[in-house]
Amino acid sequence: MATAAGDDSGAIEQLQQQLRGALIQPEDPEYDEVREIYNAMIDKRPRLVAQCTDVADVIAAVNFGREQQLDTAIRSGGHNGPGLSLVDDGLVIDLSQMNGVQVDADAGTVRVEPGCTWGDVDHATHAFGLATVSGIISTTGVGGLTLGGGHGYLSRKYGLTIDNLRSADVVLADGRLVHASEEENSDLFWALRGGGGNFGVVTSFEFELHPVENVIAGPMFWPIDQLESTMRWYREWLPNKSEDLYAFYLVGEVPGDPFPPEIHGENICGLMWCHLGTQEEAEEAMQEARDAAEPLFEHVGEMPYPALQGMFDDLYPKGDQWYWKGDFVRELTDEAIAAHAQFAAVPTPKSTMHLYPIDGAVHDVDSDATAWDKRDANWSMVIVGVDPDPAKSDEITEWTQEYWEAVHPHTVGASYINFMMEEGADRIQATYGDNYERLQEVKSKYDPENFFHVNQNVTPLT
Repeated sequence: MATAAGDDSGAIEQLQQQLRGALIQPEDPEYDEVREIYNAMIDKRPRLVAQCTDVADVIAAVNFGREQQLDTAIRSGGHNGPGLSLVDDGLVIDLSQMNGVQVDADAGTVRVEPGCTWGDVDHATHAFGLATVSGIISTTGVGGLTLGGGHGYLSRKYGLTIDNLRSADVVLADGRLVHASEEENSDLFWALRGGGGNFGVVTSFEFELHPVENVIAGPMFWPIDQLESTMRWYREWLPNKSEDLYAFYLVGEVPGDPFPPEIHGENICGLMWCHLGTQEEAEEAMQEARDAAEPLFEHVGEMPYPALQGMFDDLYPKGDQWYWKGDFVRELTDEAIAAHAQFAAVPTPKSTMHLYPIDGAVHDVDSDATAWDKRDANWSMVIVGVDPDPAKSDEITEWTQEYWEAVHPHTVGASYINFMMEEGADRIQATYGDNYERLQEVKSKYDPENFFHVNQNVTPLT
């Protein structure tokens, strides 16, 4: 889209009058602060940032962006890896001020505004002993994670985040507000569940809740020379365990506090546990892991679910350099495990590889029931190069790319949409597979001009 029309001072003044929230421009003192997102590798300079406070603000901002033919990005939590929550010389619809959470404990649901983080949601639902499926860092935005599909500690038991989405309110490209559910605008509801931000601005999510209060959780590390043997054990062991057990496999380096000084800086592999069952059941599973290889360190115990969700927050604050790539994995072959072992020495203390289980309840949903296509994959892999120093950006990017190139031939060849940088149309189509054409049909109906294109874009049918 062209952006010159956005320089119309009269139109900008009119938008300011329509908004209850602030309209930030480059000359404003808070401009640099509001354009910062989680990944400091991204440095984009929008022409305007509309900080929406309610649905009326969102409608006004969408209408303005469409009428002024501005490239328009949608920002909720700002965790989008490639920085698609920002846009150069265009409009950012910033939803971070819309952060209300309303729990209906009797109905077992929660209604969430799009600017919330998962920490906001967990705080509200935990008071009732309830939770829904989210990621593993509490500062992650609800909007982006949900629309991409969403998986985390509860996925083996309760599926993807989108499997727990009951309805959504959406501002469309033409400025209309519509409700999407299985009963109303069901085609749009299907597309929202994994199709990303291609179809509108979601102003409210309604999720199903589950009884989750305290969990048995924490890390268990093995020496890095145990990677191949433990990963071979893990691939056979976890799929046969109860869905109450979730454990993702990781490769990384032991950070500083709160870990013991004698293991600081050690390269390790290991598991991050979350058990929903009894202490006895968890202990039995952990003993099986100890029998696979003697742990270098373990700290697994009972804790409130929100404490587990926030465990990585301090390690990964806003402002680090990030580069990541992912793939879905159906089978961890011996060849794949050997490739992982080649890259076990991470380049920086925060760089890592995670294998997130997406079996169990995720497999109970048909691949055409939502936009998420790869229901037969067993893991969602992400390789992440991270460091606070901008001088390390090339190093972490090269390591991530080389690692990914080594293991990619042993994957299904497609990625979780939220673990992609800007990787081109072929990767997007591979991710959606047989569902891509149906997504195009929905896109053609609800956004035929592709106004919402600053994303992992699904193009309308021509």
